[in-house]
Amino acid sequence: MANFQNIIKQAQQMQAKMMKLQEELASRTVEASAGGGMVTAVVNGKHELVSLKIEKDVVNPDDVEMLQDLIVAAVNEAVRKAQEMAQAEMAKLTGGLQIPGLT
Repeated sequence: MANFQNIIKQAQQMQAKMMKLQEELASRTVEASAGGGMVTAVVNGKHELVSLKIEKDVVNPDDVEMLQDLIVAAVNEAVRKAQEMAQAEMAKLTGGLQIPGLT
């Protein structure tokens, strides 16, 4: 019975560490740009867009589609980087064990 209690204790410790990591990831950000830096997106570890910078030179009322494409590209790349960051940090915590639903 002591072994089972030890497993429960370890699981509780792991859960506490994961909660702390999720809090830390929320405050960390990654940045990605598109169009040679014309559009830059910043995303936090919770995969939320926290800022978007658009250079004046890329704003052309006659070519809105290009601007939209650059925004989508920058945001998608930033989200991908945020996912990689979260997975890397979670791997440190779990020793590389893939646990579904944690990232």
